[in-house]
Amino acid sequence: MKRVTVLLGGLSAEREVSLASGTNCVEALKEAGYTVSTVDAGKDLVDVITELRAQKPDVVFNALHGRYGEDGNIQGVLNLLKIPYTHSGLMASSLAMDKNMAKRLFVSAGLRVPDGKLLTRAEVLKGDPLPRPYVVKPFNEGSSVGVSIIRPGDNAKPFDGIDWPFGDLVLAERFIPGRELTCGVMGDKPMAVTELRPHSGFYDYANKYTGGRTDHLIPAPLPADVYAEVQRMAVAAHQVLGCRGVSRSDFRYDDTGKGGKDEIYLLETNTQPGMTELSLVPEMARHAEISYPQLVSWMVEHARCDA
Repeated sequence: MKRVTVLLGGLSAEREVSLASGTNCVEALKEAGYTVSTVDAGKDLVDVITELRAQKPDVVFNALHGRYGEDGNIQGVLNLLKIPYTHSGLMASSLAMDKNMAKRLFVSAGLRVPDGKLLTRAEVLKGDPLPRPYVVKPFNEGSSVGVSIIRPGDNAKPFDGIDWPFGDLVLAERFIPGRELTCGVMGDKPMAVTELRPHSGFYDYANKYTGGRTDHLIPAPLPADVYAEVQRMAVAAHQVLGCRGVSRSDFRYDDTGKGGKDEIYLLETNTQPGMTELSLVPEMARHAEISYPQLVSWMVEHARCDA
């Protein structure tokens, strides 16, 4: 049976999510019969490489989230070490994490995205870069870390009262009203579409990772043609970025009628979807009668390095 090392923890703002994802993956991989060890990547890179060489895994299960683990950096290290790893490779990971570059690729593939601008914090603070309401977010973070909505009538300026350790570049986007949707892709096949209904606010970090704060409707109660179009767009996003393994794309479905017609907007694609108890891809897998151990086993068996 294959030896699998689970990379978890890491250095990003999503460290705690990664630890939870990694712990779940360890238990599921053991249940599936693999020999499993772990490396906490929240330390010096030399130490991480030393531990990987000592453990001599056949496959690395990458349970890292955010910068360093999801942006192509650790993928490059694993390519050099010639250790097959789960999820997307270096290029796809880097492109997906750079939200501005990913949007350019989505547009080139004919996928609808919200209008937006890549700006510095100083430019945002000079005055509204877009008509309100609009969204400001780090251009290279995940899990809705640092995302805020600037609404009409707000007295506070962007970043007021927010700890912002995300660098100088900011992505400002038009806020899309309507419904929050997400769809996983496994290989090149779409998974179920889930609608997310937070009890308050929007689907931010707290609503993602706090039990009881968001209702998950799976399958999403959508017209059949809308459901199929979300699935099509998720697969197209996966393919245009060059993803492999499992990804998950997030959408807004504007069915408010204010724009004259209903429209689906692709927000972003996640190359390292969460694997916590509240995470969406495991839930989509269960809906397809794929157990958690079966899901992680599939990921391990489809692991590889970049060519």
